[in-house]
Amino acid sequence: MIAGGATPRGIGRAIALRLAQDGAQVAVTDLPGAAVIAGADCDRVTLLEETAAEIRTSGGQAIALPLDVTSSKDINRCLSEIEAALGPVGILVNNAGSLAGSADFLTTTPAQWEASFRVNLLGPVMLAQAVIPGMQSRGGGRIINIGSTGSLGAEPGFGAYTAMKHGLAGFSKTIAAEFGPDGILCNTVCPGYIATDMHTAANARLAGEQGIPVEELRRRRYASVALRDAGQPEDVAEAVAYLAGPAGAYVTGISLPVTGGVSPGI
Repeated sequence: MIAGGATPRGIGRAIALRLAQDGAQVAVTDLPGAAVIAGADCDRVTLLEETAAEIRTSGGQAIALPLDVTSSKDINRCLSEIEAALGPVGILVNNAGSLAGSADFLTTTPAQWEASFRVNLLGPVMLAQAVIPGMQSRGGGRIINIGSTGSLGAEPGFGAYTAMKHGLAGFSKTIAAEFGPDGILCNTVCPGYIATDMHTAANARLAGEQGIPVEELRRRRYASVALRDAGQPEDVAEAVAYLAGPAGAYVTGISLPVTGGVSPGI
């Protein structure tokens, strides 16, 4: 089960395709409704179905479902549909996230803090609480939380987001410690600059604001990255596949950077 997988050039979709290659039956989910992606109006559920259809065309099994990770009722409904179609969840990837609260600390409102908390931390907690009992009964499972460099350090202007991503890494360690005896592994993957639709749009916006070409913006922005470029969604998907597969069977409680060598800040 992948929470947060609608974006065409996104981390969640890349993870869905990669895990399907390894033989996983995939349920890809996201918040229903409209979204503007790469300048076009899109429907998230339609985008989800396109990903599921691509997996099925390649010979895999996949379904696409709407999901509001902040609603326990919706989580229970979604899990029931997944179990009926594919069986119980053995791998949970918490990729749903929000940049709510990405503002100067003194101007970040309580509402922004709450919105960031509900999507970036409480949603993953509720999903984990929903799937862990079944994993216990079956002798194990994998939970992989998608954090960021904000799970490892801090930069100005991302107070609420950074706090929640730190919390996500701590929550992963708690799951690893409490449920390791049940065979449940839990880890955090921490992407840096990744060339998703959202990141590409942000580069274009920043370049316009600064009155410089996008390539110059990229050069300046990635100067702190050892590899001097953004990563690809597939780079993150490979890290998830490692933690979800047999090679990661003795790895739990870690925060794995996929950053090209960028400093996470303070």
